[in-house]
Amino acid sequence: MPIGPQVTVLRSDTMSVAHVRSDHVGKQESIAIPNSDSFSTIVQLRAFKDHRLWQNGRLVHDGGHAQGALSITDLAEDWRCEHRSQFDNMRFAIDRKVLQAFLRDNGKGGLSRLKCEPGQIDPVVHHLAQALLPALSDPQNADSLYVDHVLLALQAHLVSRYGGVDLASVQAHGLSKHQLAAATAYLAEHVSRKIAMAEVASICGLSTSHFIRAFKKSTGRTPHRWLTEHRIQKAKGLILGETPIAEIAVSCGFADQSHLTHVFSSICDVSPAAWRRMQRK
Repeated sequence: MPIGPQVTVLRSDTMSVAHVRSDHVGKQESIAIPNSDSFSTIVQLRAFKDHRLWQNGRLVHDGGHAQGALSITDLAEDWRCEHRSQFDNMRFAIDRKVLQAFLRDNGKGGLSRLKCEPGQIDPVVHHLAQALLPALSDPQNADSLYVDHVLLALQAHLVSRYGGVDLASVQAHGLSKHQLAAATAYLAEHVSRKIAMAEVASICGLSTSHFIRAFKKSTGRTPHRWLTEHRIQKAKGLILGETPIAEIAVSCGFADQSHLTHVFSSICDVSPAAWRRMQRK
């Protein structure tokens, strides 16, 4: 019985991300890629030995891709692919309207195309893809603020490097005192659940990309980093008591005790249990 590829999908408000991998080579036949007004951005997480790609009926690639290789296809055109070896890649589906809205938010004009030579090595996209692997391993418990931040970074990179848009001239302005107070209060109030970037941005009347830049300008931290540090501070207060660490993890917005331990240790250089013992000496 044929064994299909393993697929895990993570969806945000603006795009979808799929981790697709296969350790088996199935029947060699070309597969049509559905048309849409969007771009498909694929980065190889490991070397892809052999595949074929057709654009509008013309063979445009016959061979492999190295680890970190990138390909961008405009799905308004007709594409077919044929996987001829094992593969492991991450695929970002980005609607054209999403990129156009991102550019408008940054005071830039429309986007005509994304131009990328097939197989071009892109360490930035490869790094961003790897940064999303933990979230894709458990999509239901993925930190929405973190995912949104990574995907906005991806959009900025794609339009800059492959869309020919200069974002370096975009000036970052901080939040007003009222906006900063409202944003941090909202983050603190909802610390125990997943929070989407668009939620907090709407409190300030800003787009998500504007909000992230303005928040970092005002605090020196991304919203995700600020919330992570706030969660750790809340956890510290609870750890001083008798509440089990597993319960503290959930009440502070961590997926479980293991997640809290990992983040706590990375920030405080000691585990929550060890920190509790140190405070009680």
